[in-house]
Amino acid sequence: MMNLRENPFFLTDEDIKWVNETLSSMTTEEKVGQLFCLHGMDKDEKKLKKIIEKFKPGGFMFRPDKGKAIQEVHRFLQEQSAIPLLLAANLEAGGNGIALDGTAVANPMQTAATGNTEIAYKLGEIAAKEGSAVGCNWSFAPVVDIDLNFRNPITNIRTFGSDVSTIIKMSKAYVQALQENGLAASIKHFPGDGVDERDHHLVTSVNSLSVEEWDRTYGIIFKELIEAGTKTIMPGHIMLPHYSRKLRPDIKDEEIMPATLSKELLQNLLREQLQFNGVIVSDSTMMAGFAMAKNREEAVPLSIEAGCDVFLFNRNIQEDFEFMMKGIENGILTMERIEEAATRVLALKASLGLHKKEVDTLIPREEELKVLGCQEHKEWASIAADESITLVKDTKQLLPISADQYRRVLLIPVENINSQLKAEGFYSQSYNESFADKLRKNGFEVDLFNPNQNFGASFMTPTYTIKEQYDLVIYLANLPTVSVKPTLRLQWSPMLSGDLPWFIQEVPTIFISLANPYHLFDIPRVPVMINCYHANENVVDYLYMKLMGESEFKGKSPVDPFCGCWDTGM
Repeated sequence: MMNLRENPFFLTDEDIKWVNETLSSMTTEEKVGQLFCLHGMDKDEKKLKKIIEKFKPGGFMFRPDKGKAIQEVHRFLQEQSAIPLLLAANLEAGGNGIALDGTAVANPMQTAATGNTEIAYKLGEIAAKEGSAVGCNWSFAPVVDIDLNFRNPITNIRTFGSDVSTIIKMSKAYVQALQENGLAASIKHFPGDGVDERDHHLVTSVNSLSVEEWDRTYGIIFKELIEAGTKTIMPGHIMLPHYSRKLRPDIKDEEIMPATLSKELLQNLLREQLQFNGVIVSDSTMMAGFAMAKNREEAVPLSIEAGCDVFLFNRNIQEDFEFMMKGIENGILTMERIEEAATRVLALKASLGLHKKEVDTLIPREEELKVLGCQEHKEWASIAADESITLVKDTKQLLPISADQYRRVLLIPVENINSQLKAEGFYSQSYNESFADKLRKNGFEVDLFNPNQNFGASFMTPTYTIKEQYDLVIYLANLPTVSVKPTLRLQWSPMLSGDLPWFIQEVPTIFISLANPYHLFDIPRVPVMINCYHANENVVDYLYMKLMGESEFKGKSPVDPFCGCWDTGM
């Protein structure tokens, strides 16, 4: 039963009056419009004006751009909308989730590796301050998934790890800080990602835990965060078959739907059992996990009828709006659900105080952009880098290194970076040259391996040759999560794989991962493994200092970097 006076809205009588009066003044089409959060693919003002006039959406989300550009488009949108808009961003690691000049504080796994909840709090605080500076009022974060399956390519470093208590502590701190600073949090991805090794961006995935297993893991996490006041929850395109069968004993396998389309998961489990009173926002409906579950004409209205209050993104807004209206006509979507969902959307806006602001104050002044990437925020990013880098193993006591002992170094990058994806901002920048320069400035002679040049020669190199040429080999891997790759496993150069570490018994070898913490699965006998969790300048700076013995390794792994294998510790 919806209660706007209680957690997480806590509305006053005046707030509720605004919600009710606003709702009663709206047509059915306008109420439906409030349920759409559109993907800001284009900043053209004429196009945006037409969209707002025609569909009157409840919100927008843009991908990261320069802070000034984001602030300007947000200002224009709020000026055009009769009802204040929800303006969202993926602020999982800091203000860089919306502003390219914002601060990359720490991603969740890096945060967890510090063991320091103050850093999690500061992450939420900085995300809120930098997000609000450009006009955001909604963060699609934190990720509260459990990284149970090391093969999962999309949870990984986006999570706080595999320990339930750590996830609860860190995510609570983030949510508290974020919402204290005026943004709504959205914990994701209900009913929980990280069990399946498949990515729900690419396929409808499965959380295969039993009811009892789910209750004592994901269930506890969601319960704790709901009680802590998180305003919104994002379900993923993830099925929870054991719970679906418990809640609907007669359900057939083909009727089991991902949470975004599952009435039993959203209304029976999330609303009734876990007592969530806030807003439910679907994950992106452009994902294959949504598209593969049902035909879109039926899925669009069914998502709202199943329990989502906000429909996130569109392949085509005109088509999806028509599907929603047609769903009302053919009985898939009831007016009762539309009224309830629109009420919650308006209540969320009221809980953020958006209804009390004049249009020209919904977006901060340009001078507020100075908070983006400010020195104070950079210092917290530096602290996170220092406290998170983890020495997983050093079986041959190779550390610390020095130019006196290991003067000739072969540096082998492992990136698997698609140039188009890199250009579109899906990957962090490469740090190979900057890391090599740090080594060179301190007396090391560094060769940077290029797999595109004579890759066959490296495979045919005699053992004595590589021993004569190099004193040390360092691998620098940067394989972050990206929603178009079904695996983060190491992939060597084609055919002869001359860049794989075939020489670890011949030449001292160090493997460094700037992202994925599970690479030992593919290189179990490498003598030194270092996990950094987040590729950025601060991390690379502290990584170098720790290699040289100028700073101690302080991080503790929030997951099992040995991947449950006996041989990875050798």
